[in-house]
Amino acid sequence: MPNALFVAGGWEGHEPRQCADLFAALLREDGFEATVAETLDVFLDAEALATYDLIVPMWTMGEITKEQEAGLLAAVLAGAGLGGWHGGMADAFRANPNYQYAVGGQWVAHPGDIIDYEVEITAPDHPIVAGLGRFAMHSEQYYMHADPGNEVLATTTFGGQFHPWIEGTVMPVVWTRRYGAGRVFYCSLGHHRSDFDVPEAREVVRRGLRWASRGAEESRSREGAGDGAALGAER
Repeated sequence: MPNALFVAGGWEGHEPRQCADLFAALLREDGFEATVAETLDVFLDAEALATYDLIVPMWTMGEITKEQEAGLLAAVLAGAGLGGWHGGMADAFRANPNYQYAVGGQWVAHPGDIIDYEVEITAPDHPIVAGLGRFAMHSEQYYMHADPGNEVLATTTFGGQFHPWIEGTVMPVVWTRRYGAGRVFYCSLGHHRSDFDVPEAREVVRRGLRWASRGAEESRSREGAGDGAALGAER
């Protein structure tokens, strides 16, 4: 049985515990064991970290010690999956470029704050997004600094109504990458827990976490493709 570790904390505005509890419950439905911790000190126990197939940091901003960061990155380099969403993963530990290198990007802006925008699927054959079509969000639209080596699965396009100089910019929303032996999944959606009431947003993260898990088989991620096709047909 795969084993996932959620680490929830940091700025409370992103509702870290509520979001972690949501996806921990969904992974349990998918046959995972899931633990939710509320301290970065879990990254200091190399022996315990080695038992996890997936690590999900939900820790906006904050600070991580060199020892905590080293423990986390060593676990991923050794094969643990790293997965997460929005600021809990890509607006964490702003002073730690080694962490950002593993994640594959960093949040930098959300012009207009809460707005309406669309997410476009750009890799429809990938198991994380298979069967999903374009979908709408009413939330913050995130401008990212993203690694060009990422495999981008979904994007959003910025208008110029708030910052004219970014009009037409196509920005990654969902990506995957490798970090050592570990799979990395990231989705920029999820400012609040309620953003995951959008079925596509919730399904992308659910599948992405499963995909990133150590030893995950492509077939396991494809099991949800039928649900995704139905979601796409509804919208």
